[in-house]
Amino acid sequence: MTAIFMHLSDIHFGQEKDGGRITINDDAKEQLLEDAAAEIAKLGKSATGIIVTGDIAYAAKYEEYAKAGKWLDRLAERVGCSRLDIQMVPGNHDIDRNAITPITKFHLDAVREHGDKMLDMLLDDEVQREVLYERFAAYRDFSSGYGCDLDVGGAYSADVVVTVAPERTVRFVYLNSALICSLKDDEGKLILGARQRVFTPIDGEEMVVLVHHPLNWLQDSDEAARYFKSRARVIISGHEHFPSLTIMAVEEECDLLMLAAGATAPDDIDEKYTYKYNILTFDWDDGSDALAVTINPRTWNFEMKRFERDSRFLEGRSERNVLGSPYFRRGVSPVAPVQGVVDEQPQAHAVANPITGSTEVDFSMTEDVRLVRLRFFRDLPEDGRRRILVELDVIPADLTDRLDHTIEQRFFAKLVAQGRLGELSAAIDAAILEHKSGEDE
Repeated sequence: MTAIFMHLSDIHFGQEKDGGRITINDDAKEQLLEDAAAEIAKLGKSATGIIVTGDIAYAAKYEEYAKAGKWLDRLAERVGCSRLDIQMVPGNHDIDRNAITPITKFHLDAVREHGDKMLDMLLDDEVQREVLYERFAAYRDFSSGYGCDLDVGGAYSADVVVTVAPERTVRFVYLNSALICSLKDDEGKLILGARQRVFTPIDGEEMVVLVHHPLNWLQDSDEAARYFKSRARVIISGHEHFPSLTIMAVEEECDLLMLAAGATAPDDIDEKYTYKYNILTFDWDDGSDALAVTINPRTWNFEMKRFERDSRFLEGRSERNVLGSPYFRRGVSPVAPVQGVVDEQPQAHAVANPITGSTEVDFSMTEDVRLVRLRFFRDLPEDGRRRILVELDVIPADLTDRLDHTIEQRFFAKLVAQGRLGELSAAIDAAILEHKSGEDE
């Protein structure tokens, strides 16, 4: 069972400030759609999903995420996966710098100076931690639509598990390296925090860590690296806009692959930085009972104005990397696939964080529920969601308090648990139609 993912990073929707640049970047994004569809067709099967390692937007505004959502829908359609099967983590451009007040900056500076102790103090206080997460308001709405919620307790976020063979799964772990990003971020000053560094391994399962900043941007990089080397098999990052690949032999029959992505839409285009993305394939190597990762790096051909294979990126390596996988070997012995049997198309399944229990819900997360969730949180602005909650008698019309993201999620879950998904879906339809009519006038 081969799992195929489109890997994008640093798309920066909204970065363009003039019509010419918009035209050029929009053309590159259209060419990416064409190239991705052609490459997937060569593989003879649909993509399992899409991964975005941060900086989806440029200034973390609702309008930027609205454009990103429409484009990601088109990419999902072209590569044959559901538009619901998109995984993401935030980057430094996914924080709203306009929301950094003097008190916010004071807290962020204190965390940088005092480290885990100060971060834990803020995260343990429900009021204070909202100061940290308010900068992610638009990103939280967008990512929640996909089920990629930020854990406001400071732990790593909701996971997705993909089966690559009987008794062999790959778990994707989401880290928020932008947690203490401020007005200006220096290399080596950011912090993951203890709650994100610690994740529990499971026999028969290998972990793929998604994070925006490479380790060298973190104060706690040494401690984070110890956990990663012990428990992760792959780390996928972005931010630096220039791709790199490192495979570390941690110990005998235990490897760690670190893939840093180029930018899908970099700030500037020159000899070093250009449009890039990857097609990643995860499968089980039955001969060594190991996770195999195949990388098809795609880069922009400046002369021909199209994407092509980035032959220089792999530096003579094989595109398929079989990684020593100790947690696979600790699992129940799998059954090798029978020759001649068609390879099944793996599906990505959301599971709860085994430490915090995040993503546990009181109702069945069906395809219909996931679709309504996507449309409610991603496709409606905050005032649109509030009007619906009033219309459905969830909140009183005269309520003046602002609804924070966590409360909105609880109201959504309440409506679903009450069997009112159809009402909510109809209300969303009406709100989107009204919004579209207003744009057309």
